[in-house]
Amino acid sequence: MLEKELKLTHTTLRNRLVMGSMHTGLEEGWHNRKRLAAFYEERSKGGVGLIITGGYSPNIRGKLTPIAASFNTMYDVIKHRQYTDAVHKHGGKICLQLLHAGRYAYHPFNVAPSALKAPINPYKPKSMSISSIKSTVKDFAKSAKLAEKAGYDGVEIMGSEGYLLNEFIAPHTNKRQDMYGGTLENRMRFALEIVRAVRASVSPSFLIVFRISVMDLVPDGSTKEEVAEQAKWLVEAGVDILNTGIGWHEARVPTIASMVPAGAFREASSRLKAAVDVPVIAVNRINTPELANEILEQGHSDLISMARPMLADPAFFNKYAENRSKEINVCIGCNQGCLDHIFKGQRATCLVNPQACFELDKPLVKTTKPKNVLVVGAGPAGLSAAIYLAKKGHKVKVIEKNAVAGGQFNLARQIPGKEDFQFTLDYFNHELTRLNVDLEFNCEYDETMSSHYDDVVFATGVRPRLARFECADEKRVLAYDEVIRGEVELGNKIAILGAGGIGFDMVAFLTEERNQSIENFKSQWGIECKPVESQEQREIHMLKRSEGSFGKDLGKTTGWIHRAVAKHHQVKQHSNCEYIRFDKDGLLIKQNGVETLLDVDTVIACIGQESNDHLFSKETMPANQHVIGGAKLAAAIDAKRAISEALEVARKI
Repeated sequence: MLEKELKLTHTTLRNRLVMGSMHTGLEEGWHNRKRLAAFYEERSKGGVGLIITGGYSPNIRGKLTPIAASFNTMYDVIKHRQYTDAVHKHGGKICLQLLHAGRYAYHPFNVAPSALKAPINPYKPKSMSISSIKSTVKDFAKSAKLAEKAGYDGVEIMGSEGYLLNEFIAPHTNKRQDMYGGTLENRMRFALEIVRAVRASVSPSFLIVFRISVMDLVPDGSTKEEVAEQAKWLVEAGVDILNTGIGWHEARVPTIASMVPAGAFREASSRLKAAVDVPVIAVNRINTPELANEILEQGHSDLISMARPMLADPAFFNKYAENRSKEINVCIGCNQGCLDHIFKGQRATCLVNPQACFELDKPLVKTTKPKNVLVVGAGPAGLSAAIYLAKKGHKVKVIEKNAVAGGQFNLARQIPGKEDFQFTLDYFNHELTRLNVDLEFNCEYDETMSSHYDDVVFATGVRPRLARFECADEKRVLAYDEVIRGEVELGNKIAILGAGGIGFDMVAFLTEERNQSIENFKSQWGIECKPVESQEQREIHMLKRSEGSFGKDLGKTTGWIHRAVAKHHQVKQHSNCEYIRFDKDGLLIKQNGVETLLDVDTVIACIGQESNDHLFSKETMPANQHVIGGAKLAAAIDAKRAISEALEVARKI
């Protein structure tokens, strides 16, 4: 199904795969135009049928930030010709997303239907006047007309995620008493005027995609019945394709993070498809061809949008179409390289593919002088290095002291919500075989081995940092790895030491359901139902030495979810702790100079890691020896950094 053409009235999409809109950080500035063109070209060359760009504002007030990209001049037409040409060169099609940020615009000149400040933005918007609304309609039409001049095959009008058009449509943010507020017809007026103006300004073959919010996931959002009406009116106004939008940015419900079950929102697309007779795009947490085909074959949608999976593997479609699906580097939904980077003002990339958005900066060029390379350690860093080195043309051997490959990923995949890490391990194993990399288990490194190789890469990873305070009565503090591997028995009153990523992973491990069903996920988060209260079997305490809030160093876009999970499971949190003694009576701590005895029978240390660096000396390491990943720096379990360093060492050798 994914490979099937989609015939529209005036054009044809070569397959059912859409690269959904995502900001890369390359949209701004003239200096990044070649990088962005290369990024799009790589995805079009990889076979994707339709690409939708990151969001461009039709005017100044709608820009996401003061320096964010807009599209409204002939200068933009000239710049964007490189992008459309790059995509068309390989047979793909591309739509420009027009996005007015509304009250989410991060500057003091933002506007909205009503002067209501967003909870995620310090700037209160100005309520739009009628003349401002009419002017904005003209701006959308002008940008669409210019987009056609730039070679775009269409535009996507952003009407979801809580941006301006969505703000007009939903009662949550539209408190107007004029012709643009009150009834559904009035609240839809602005969006319909934009669609009609765009349709009138472009040729009949120019696509109009509208991203409609099917689930607002905020109070006083549109009802299911209203969404169906909205969809019908949009099609009547001239929309060719409807894209599914799920949730506002301020909604306290996970929609794309790794803990969201695969295909969790297919039902929303299905409802949309039942309301209209134009193609509908399914979105969110769809990351394999098998799942995409299942959604298409079951009639939930006509097209499948994958944004982050196109970062992870630009050749996703071609690999699928050529029966090479095992070679697909699957997106694991971690957000670490993509959304977390963007929300910190950095260029997007991908944990499992550090070349994403760096196609021109980090090419992997075939070597003219093949070498014999030994990689010590078969964790994410070592396996990635071996694959990159082999792709470059070197002969590679990997040795691993344990009986299995995977390192820290073998632990990560056991955490509820991180089951998709198994995809990366499967990809590693398949690529090692395909590239004829020699992998030997139960093999310890001996310094005499180095004489048989031109280069040695140490990727020996990390080990848990152990807690060092008094224990008695045959009690001991458990390390996080032995708990996750199931090597120890746990009690029902548990203290977790540490409030970083490992500590919150341990909370999930002890409380959450592995491979959670879509139904249970929706019940837990109250998606179109009343949230279900948790029934805890264990009493859990989370402790940290420092003062301040818990999880402040977690991922920018996922940290709030981990904190919400801990709250849902009634985890008790204690900061500014000094650990004194653990015995049969419990864990004795000191807080603000006062000793407190916690009634716990199990203590688990999640207090960081130490490098496994005893096999080499970083200070006296010869030029042909290299160290990467946790062995180089154990400040945090950071697979993104480890895999990026693996690429860099391969480019260097």
